[in-house]
Amino acid sequence: MADVHAVNFDTKVTKFSDQPEGNPPTRRRQTIIFSNFVQKLIMNSKILVTGGTGYIGSHTVVELQTAGYEVIVVDDLSNSNIDVLDNIEQISGKKPAFEQFSLADAAKTDDFFNRHRDIAAIIHFAASKAVGESVQLPLHYYRNNLVSLLNILDCQVKYGISNIVFSSSCTVYGQPDKLPVTETTPRKDAESPYGNTKRVNEDILQDAVRAYPQLKGIALRYFNPIGAHPSALIGELPLGIPQNLVPFITQTAAGLRSELLVFGDDYDTPDGSAIRDYINVVDLAKAHLVAIERLLQNQNKTGYEVFNLGTGNGYSVLEIVKGFEKVTGLKLNYRIVERRAGDIEKIWADTTFANQELGWKAEKGLEETLLSAWNWEKRVRGIR
Repeated sequence: MADVHAVNFDTKVTKFSDQPEGNPPTRRRQTIIFSNFVQKLIMNSKILVTGGTGYIGSHTVVELQTAGYEVIVVDDLSNSNIDVLDNIEQISGKKPAFEQFSLADAAKTDDFFNRHRDIAAIIHFAASKAVGESVQLPLHYYRNNLVSLLNILDCQVKYGISNIVFSSSCTVYGQPDKLPVTETTPRKDAESPYGNTKRVNEDILQDAVRAYPQLKGIALRYFNPIGAHPSALIGELPLGIPQNLVPFITQTAAGLRSELLVFGDDYDTPDGSAIRDYINVVDLAKAHLVAIERLLQNQNKTGYEVFNLGTGNGYSVLEIVKGFEKVTGLKLNYRIVERRAGDIEKIWADTTFANQELGWKAEKGLEETLLSAWNWEKRVRGIR
């Protein structure tokens, strides 16, 4: 397979051996042939997706494989299930290659990259990701989330892999002074160790790109992904008690939880509950595909770029609860409790830059997204 990350995409083709003598190709035909050649190389590229059996990762694997990319997944299965690979295959027609280990293990990470030197790009999802849990287990979060990225970047430099898309988060903005947030909104001290790992990892990636010019990185700061694939074959299935709102809602509706806990009703918001920008996970996955292609085609404007991924709309927790009740016809049993440590009051995105620069936009509405989450939960629990 071609070593795609070593291809100079600016090369001008001036001669083709299969052209008859005396009938040279036109410049336009040269351009078309070369463009098709480059596209074929790109579509045959091998993409590493870390955390690819997880919630966002699995949806991104589907989009990559549907687009024709070869995908290899690395995941330690600490918060996901190996059966996800079979469901990815049902959707996309192909099961991705898979290896199970922790990327925080430097020796295993190096061995993996040594055996897969033809990787063209990396999408790095693998991380511990629960805000509340990170407050209780800060050392685990710093060790797992920071060391894994450091090991990956070390191997990128060592084995000549240029491209990485990093799964960042709007948590790097803390509680912003002005809404909506743009990519130039100042980052603040994080409200949780989880948020701080995202901020520090962004700094690590930016510094690495500055020090090693062969590296190119995009940090995607996404807001609150919810929903599931329309097939209901993959979705969010946390192990243990859900830390995110929507799986807590769907598990309560399914009878796995006796009640839904709403953390705080005394925020400075219209109904007192916290406000977030909820984005459909399929829309989010498609943005990762766009980001990868931006890097592979050398369309990035700088070595390190940042984009906000959201809908541009903020909804409160209680609005999500009522929206779920509306689309499903179910009544949720919920109880207001004290605020949760690490949570911010309100945040939503200004997506103008991502919409214009990436040519990407979130398309799916809130009701469709909530219904997809419920359809996923029903399939998993065998509910008709």
